[in-house]
Amino acid sequence: MSVKQLLDLGGRNAIVTGGSRGLGLQIAEALGEMGARVALTARKKDELDAAVAHLAKLGIEASAWVCDIGRREQLPGVFDQMLARLGRIDILVNNAGAVWGAPAEDHPLEAWDKLINLNLLGGFIMAQQAAKKSMIPAKWGRIIFVASVAGLTASDPAVVRTVSYNATKHAIVGMAKQLAAEWGEHGITVNAICPGFFPSKMTRATLDTTGELVRKVTPTGRLGGPEDLKGIAVLLASEASRHITGQAIVVDGGAIVL
Repeated sequence: MSVKQLLDLGGRNAIVTGGSRGLGLQIAEALGEMGARVALTARKKDELDAAVAHLAKLGIEASAWVCDIGRREQLPGVFDQMLARLGRIDILVNNAGAVWGAPAEDHPLEAWDKLINLNLLGGFIMAQQAAKKSMIPAKWGRIIFVASVAGLTASDPAVVRTVSYNATKHAIVGMAKQLAAEWGEHGITVNAICPGFFPSKMTRATLDTTGELVRKVTPTGRLGGPEDLKGIAVLLASEASRHITGQAIVVDGGAIVL
């Protein structure tokens, strides 16, 4: 099989949670460009409609589903609707997430509830639904969690104080490894992408300060851009990654090595 064939996603169906903007939309673009049909979830219909229109202009077939991944009771029903529409789910990208900044000694418990439900539990439920209802019967699947470098190390408290975010992202990396161990026998690979600092709506408030600090300590001298997750997402979603599973792959310009 040629490299082009290994990376081709023609005939594959993908779900991207939090896919209406930012990193999720970037990944949806990449999967769609390589031939996948894409189903997006997000909380806001207007943003989903804009994302579907944007993808259509690129020649990508996409559909949208309003859903709050942090509300567990919504997820089985929404997943079933997407499965009925697409017929089979081959690729799941768990990208939806949130951050909460506060000193650890004052970190509110409602922040923990929100981030555990959205960042961690919601992603697990979507993975469980995809595996049980589609990937295990098909004996093929690709599950990608969008974690963070904050899931591999501590964050500099002089820059951000995000204990619940870091904890959930560390847990996502551990969950990806365990799911990889359990579901490998079914032809399913499970990996985590760990981005560094990418300008986005979530990071906009700290872009001028945090972004500049990160750039100065990044070997490549730059922040993440609108194409920097595309290659790794396509690799992990494709047949080319059949021997890669349980990995946490950092995309941060080398900042984590310093």
